[in-house]
Amino acid sequence: MTALSGIRVIEIGTLIAAPFAARIMAEFGAEVIKIETLGQGDPLRKWRKLHEGTSLWWYLQSRNKKSLALNLKSPEGIAIVKQLAKSADVLIENLRPGALEKLGIGWDVLHALNPKLTLVRISGYGQSGPYRDRPGFGAIGEAMGGIRYTTGTPGIPPARVGVSLGDSLASMHAVIGALMSLLRVKTGQGEGQVVDVSLAESVFNVMESLVPEYDMLGHVRERSGGSLPGIAPSNTYPTADGAYVVIAGNSDPIFKRLMAAIGRSDLGEDPAFAHNDGRAIQCDLLDEAISQWSSRHPIDFVLDTLEKAEVPAGRIYSVADIVADPHYLARGMILDADLPGGASVKMPGIVPKMSDTPGNVNWQGPSLGQHTRAVLGELGLSEETIQRLKDGGVVQ
Repeated sequence: MTALSGIRVIEIGTLIAAPFAARIMAEFGAEVIKIETLGQGDPLRKWRKLHEGTSLWWYLQSRNKKSLALNLKSPEGIAIVKQLAKSADVLIENLRPGALEKLGIGWDVLHALNPKLTLVRISGYGQSGPYRDRPGFGAIGEAMGGIRYTTGTPGIPPARVGVSLGDSLASMHAVIGALMSLLRVKTGQGEGQVVDVSLAESVFNVMESLVPEYDMLGHVRERSGGSLPGIAPSNTYPTADGAYVVIAGNSDPIFKRLMAAIGRSDLGEDPAFAHNDGRAIQCDLLDEAISQWSSRHPIDFVLDTLEKAEVPAGRIYSVADIVADPHYLARGMILDADLPGGASVKMPGIVPKMSDTPGNVNWQGPSLGQHTRAVLGELGLSEETIQRLKDGGVVQ
């Protein structure tokens, strides 16, 4: 048994936000039927680095999913979606607001077909409000949600994180919402509902004390490079061999141990630095003291010293560091996967780790329409009917 055994999820989404949410559910046992357009399928199939014409990201993002290639512009295609919805627990989509309604499968229709169905809707700005009809990608959500403004080095334009953070945060909020709705249904507390997830709001939700600090104090959090404003010491520091180490010495007892480890017990015992509010006022002084010490030693010495002092510290990993790290390997976070044609490739493992119902990888992202016949057969369609739909451009 897996955590989501017996849960059926329909995915009508492309690229990142809805597909990542559905992938998480598929990894923990949900049956995920991904509906793709005929001919080309999800554009993610051609994004970033390709292997024999197919994106390596696709194989990761769509693992454990079934691909149903369907023409949603045809009445028969919509009829198939409706039939699937009758037995589904969750439908996840990231189309523009109103798109499902134009197809004839809006919330009113779906809820009437299956009152227990949860509809998860992911969009740039949500299903309501003055911006609902604007196109929105994850990058725009990061900008509007506040994280772009605070990311980077002071004095230069804001930077972006090197991954699609806005989409991924929306995906995780979508899964949380779906599971809360499922719990309500499965415990008999009520019917299915709409889970409305905004990319911008998902980013905004992780912005900590941004709003109350502005409202009460007029403080606007700015870009701060590698430091964590108002929490000290916590920064990125140079080492003698040209590397960088992240050191988080920001709790009171850890700060004392850090100062002792770098030979600055005078600072560690100074009453002015006993608590974070005092340290934050003079964070530059503390950062300079730590940098002077770290820059005199190679990174391995720095890390070994701080580990013995029980001070949180770590080197900044590249992907090469990650795939070679013994802890990642011991935790099952680097898996070997087989691709079509026999090639083997490393893939990320599954998060979170669950003791009794762990997730697993059954297969990598499928070929376009790989499961069309199987899914339609389970709906009771005969081989003759499936072939007729295929010949008529309804399925692939």
